[in-house]
Amino acid sequence: MVPSELIPRKRLESLLTAARGKHVVVVGDAMLDVYLRGDVDRVSPEAPVAVVRVTDRKYALGGAANVAQNVIAAGARVDLVAAIGNDEHAKQVREMLRALGADSGGLVATDRPTTTKTRVVARSQQLLRVDEERDDDLSVGDLAQVTAAALKALAHADALVFEDYNKGVLVESLIAELITAARARKIPIVVDPKYKNFFVYKGATVFKPNRRELESALGAAVDVDHDANLPSVVERLGADSLLLTLSERGMALIERGTKGVHRIPTTAREVYDVVGAGDTVTAYLAAMLAAGATPLEAAIVANFAAGVEVGKSGAATVSPAEILAAFDDHSASS
Repeated sequence: MVPSELIPRKRLESLLTAARGKHVVVVGDAMLDVYLRGDVDRVSPEAPVAVVRVTDRKYALGGAANVAQNVIAAGARVDLVAAIGNDEHAKQVREMLRALGADSGGLVATDRPTTTKTRVVARSQQLLRVDEERDDDLSVGDLAQVTAAALKALAHADALVFEDYNKGVLVESLIAELITAARARKIPIVVDPKYKNFFVYKGATVFKPNRRELESALGAAVDVDHDANLPSVVERLGADSLLLTLSERGMALIERGTKGVHRIPTTAREVYDVVGAGDTVTAYLAAMLAAGATPLEAAIVANFAAGVEVGKSGAATVSPAEILAAFDDHSASS
C-alpha cells in the first residue's frame, strides 16, 4: 500500500492540524507504571532469589492515562475520567497529568488502590512485576461520581474513548449511558475493549480489539485471512466499524453494512518495544475522528502513529511531526 493512494499528504496535514484544540474524553481504567532498575550481583541469603540494588526509579502513565497523554501529544485537549485511590500513587498520577496540561478533575478518589504495575528490571531483563489493584465493580457511590464526571465532560466533547482493562470502572450501566449521551450529540466513540464487557458497546463508532481479544470473546478462532468472514463479526458487535489490530500484519478495518475489508499493512521500520502501541492507536483514532476524518482515514493515521511508537522504548507518545516524517519516509520507499 502506498499511503498517498488512500490519504493524500495534504489531507493528512489538514487532519493533524484540525485535531489541535479538539476535546477528547477518555473514560476507563487509569494506571501508574513504576520501573525499578538496578544491578544484580548476589543471591539473597533469605531465599533463592536475586537481590536487586535499585539505582533508578521511573514513573509512567498507563492504561487510560496513557491514552490521555497520547491525545495531548496529538495536539488535542483531554478530560480523563477514572477511579483512583487515596494514596501516593494517585498523587503521582495527578501530578503527571497536571504537568501535561490535562484536566484531572474527572479523577474520582476511592478507597481502592490506584492500579499500579511495578516492574523490576536488571540488565535489560524484567525480573518481576508486582500489581496493586482491584478489579471488582465500583461501588454505587463511586460509580455515581464517575458517571457524573463523564457526563459533565461529554457536554463539550468532540470524541469519546472507552479504555477498558477490566478493573471495574466500565460497568454496563455506565457504558450504556455514555454511549447514549455521545450519540445524542453525534460525536464519535472509540472503544478499546477487554473480554468482560465485549458485547455491550453497541453503537460505538470504532471498536478496536486485537485478534487475541476478539477470539477470546467469541470463543472461537477467527479466520482473518478471508474477508468474507469478517462483516458478520461487526454485525454481532453492533458497532459502526471494527478495527482489528493484527500485530506485525497491521490492521483490518471492516465497516458495518459493507462487504469491503480495508487492509492496512504495518509501517513500522523497526520494532523495539510494543508496550503502549495500542494506546497510541486509540488516542489517534479519537483525535482524527474528532477532526473530521473518516474511520479509514483515522485508521491509516493511527497505523502510522503505531509504527513510530513501537520504535521507542516503553509506553511513548507520538507527535504529528513524527507521523508526517513517517508518512514521507514510507512514501519514498514504496
